[in-house]
Amino acid sequence: MTQEITTPPPDRLTSPAPPGAAQPSGEGTAPPPVREWPALDLDGTAFDPVLADLMREGPLTRIRLPYGEGWAWLATRYDDVKLITNDPRFSRTEVMHRQVTRLAPHFKPRPGSLAWADQPDHNRLRKPVSGAFTVGAMKRLRPRAQEMLDELVDGLVRQGPPADLVERVLEPFPIAVVSEVMGVPAAQREQVHTWTRQIISMCGGAEAADRAKEGMYGWIAETIRARRGGGEDVLSLLGAAVGRGEISEEEAVGLAGPLQIGGEAVTHNCGQMLYLLLTRPELMARMRERPAERGPVLDELLRYVPHRSTVGLARIALEDVELHGVRIAAGDPVYVSYLAANRDPGVFPEPDRIEPDRDPNPHLSFGNGPHYCTGAVVARLQTELLVGTLLDRLPGLRLAVPADQVAWRRQTMIRGPQALPVTW
Repeated sequence: MTQEITTPPPDRLTSPAPPGAAQPSGEGTAPPPVREWPALDLDGTAFDPVLADLMREGPLTRIRLPYGEGWAWLATRYDDVKLITNDPRFSRTEVMHRQVTRLAPHFKPRPGSLAWADQPDHNRLRKPVSGAFTVGAMKRLRPRAQEMLDELVDGLVRQGPPADLVERVLEPFPIAVVSEVMGVPAAQREQVHTWTRQIISMCGGAEAADRAKEGMYGWIAETIRARRGGGEDVLSLLGAAVGRGEISEEEAVGLAGPLQIGGEAVTHNCGQMLYLLLTRPELMARMRERPAERGPVLDELLRYVPHRSTVGLARIALEDVELHGVRIAAGDPVYVSYLAANRDPGVFPEPDRIEPDRDPNPHLSFGNGPHYCTGAVVARLQTELLVGTLLDRLPGLRLAVPADQVAWRRQTMIRGPQALPVTW
């Protein structure tokens, strides 16, 4: 069950720092070279070979991504990732004023987004929606979510095999659940899904993404205005908070958008998990024979699967910070890799092996610190229901094509199968 990681030629990654860039270093320590990190289209659950090289090169490296300007530091060790993501010396808000090197071809952050908020604004913005993402709220949601999932699986069974799990279950179920939590009416859900797919895609260019953002954020603004009276769904909670003057309408819209988009990750992560189960008989047998112990296996799969291409959002150092004898200068952009942290051999022995009984398993798949994923409890609920229900109701579930014929998504920031043809 070992994931093979191939190593690209070193000269493919090396490039000089851009003209005029600072040359930060600790006293007497030469800075590491700047490495080009292209957005690779990788099949299956293969670990990014460029990231694997960067992990071997050192705890702190420097990278340049396909878009933006200059270079950025990259932290890959588990302890460094936890430190940076929970240290107020590294600011998300400052990134909004910069064109740092990045994966996305377009960069227009919206005020109010939790993703770009530092403390104390982060807590202020998170408070109005926190009630929708508690353990109690998930207990209340679970029966309705199971009902929606059962309807989809009923349709799958009625149609009969073969079927594409992505099209029939893995896409519609997370859309339905997130829309339920957000308060998106059934008639608008397909349109909202179309907008979110375009926003996370790297195809179509900035104009297509801007049109999708304008459409979705415009609809969110109208809905929030219409729900000032309050309610239990996220859009109603935001409408009531705006009405009370706790947040502005602009902030409410900036909060709602990423929460809605976040539902796409469940589709892709569960697609990868099911692909692994369908291609590793011993892992599938473990899940079927010991259903009461599925939770730890799901945690291990969450640790193992490559959730995204390259890295997420940057931070800016607000003051000089020294790590491992290297000086990160005030003003330097810094990225962390949760994927690399989840493969740190100092924390996870044999990290490239799927170990169902790994204990402890302090993976960082939902982030860390103030920016720990707001919707993590919803994502976990959906993951448990999706995997458990499909395994229980389709005991003969298997791939309908050879594993190497499964199509994987291209030109997108979130990794996963484009289609997952199965039979049973």
